[in-house]
Amino acid sequence: MDFPIFHIDFIGNRLLIAVDAILHVIINHAFAIGALPVVALFEYKGMQTQNKQWDDLAYRLLKIIFILTTTVGALTGVGIWFSAALVNPAAIGSLIRVFFWGWFVEWLVFVAEVSLIMAYFLSWQNAAKCPDAKRRHLRLGIFLATFSWITMAIIVAILGFMMDPGNWMSERTLLSALFNPMYLPQLAFRTSLAMVMGGFVILFLICLFNRHKHTPGDRAFKRDAVSLLSRWSACWLVLFVFASIWYYNVVPGLMLESLPVAIATQDYVTWHSSLKWLLIIGLIFVGLTMRASFKYPGEVSIKRYALSVLLLFAMLGQFERVREFIRKPFIIGQYMYANGIRVEDYPLLKRDGLLQHAIYNDIREITPENTLHAGREVFAQACTRCHTVKGVNGIRAQLQRMYSDKPWDAKIITAYLENMHNARYFMPPFPGNDEELKALSAYLASLQTNAEPFHGAQITGIPKPDSIATSTSYGFLPDLSNVLTGVNK
Repeated sequence: MDFPIFHIDFIGNRLLIAVDAILHVIINHAFAIGALPVVALFEYKGMQTQNKQWDDLAYRLLKIIFILTTTVGALTGVGIWFSAALVNPAAIGSLIRVFFWGWFVEWLVFVAEVSLIMAYFLSWQNAAKCPDAKRRHLRLGIFLATFSWITMAIIVAILGFMMDPGNWMSERTLLSALFNPMYLPQLAFRTSLAMVMGGFVILFLICLFNRHKHTPGDRAFKRDAVSLLSRWSACWLVLFVFASIWYYNVVPGLMLESLPVAIATQDYVTWHSSLKWLLIIGLIFVGLTMRASFKYPGEVSIKRYALSVLLLFAMLGQFERVREFIRKPFIIGQYMYANGIRVEDYPLLKRDGLLQHAIYNDIREITPENTLHAGREVFAQACTRCHTVKGVNGIRAQLQRMYSDKPWDAKIITAYLENMHNARYFMPPFPGNDEELKALSAYLASLQTNAEPFHGAQITGIPKPDSIATSTSYGFLPDLSNVLTGVNK
């Protein structure tokens, strides 16, 4: 409403964020959260046993973690901010206002985390020369692992808030937002999952590092390392099972009703049960691999560890997708719909119309001549956060499934849109007035014969704000024509 519409039609806004976010979460959970404690554990084991093999293994692992987290991890973390701010600036703005001090602390912790991992990695060789220096160096590793977890702990509070704000809806305090109903269960779930993922990644790397080492000493060390790590990971796997049950039991009932579509998508919703069992079988395979590793250390094949790692990565990616989907129709539970419009603003928009309050929009009054153009503008404001025209989650393909090749009737589409939220709870209610609903329906019907992709403001330019938009209850907006680049006058 208050910002120009950014949109990439072939990939869609949801997938743009999802690809970046899932890659970031995999790196963060498996390497920063799950693997760093193991590196510190192996370093401690080396100090305790005076066996340099432990120290060498820990250093090789840390080198991989250092490279991945400071490149891919850091870039995708920034990418989440960049893409989310472009796609749904209203939601990001609301979250910043609620969690300003929480994010401020998280930023300080993140800066400390980056400093610690650089110090931990770069000082490793020198620290090995002196026992006192080595003990101080180990403390660096413990602090690094702790700070990495604290970063996640703060972000998880925000993710939980977006699903269920809890008492914040009435109290409007930072503490009520942080300690939302989803926070502790999700934190337990993610912590234990990250530790299991980190354990399996390192089990795979241990096998990879030792694939050409066949001396008795090397085989004995591999068994010791795998045995220690298997015991560590097995404990976290048990906690993960209990945390998963806890987390599932606090998810609101309406969200659970969306699980079939969330797991299998609308195209394959009938496969929901089959896909659910595939996930369960995958978890059983991971559990059996852990049992074999625990019982027969050093005997499990590298391929089995690799498959377990891939399964865990895939499950985490699917979990993130499901979590994002079942939150709908909201992007911030009970506060803001997925289209970036606050629940409390709906009566105003129903009365005045959506286009009257969309600042960067060049249509205020709908006429027979501009109906399709107006419908396109309504589509931009109300639909493009989730839908494209011809790309991923394309609206044209969905209309094709609903109405096939017979002529698409705007009146029938209007009737569907009026009751869309009741038929599909995960779809937000239509936010505009009756004229805008009819204009949107006319535009959607026109896509049957004229399916041009929808281009965002990054391609079409930014419309100049006018006096109608700037004088509404959304607040006064000064003339920005002299400072905006790419403005369509």
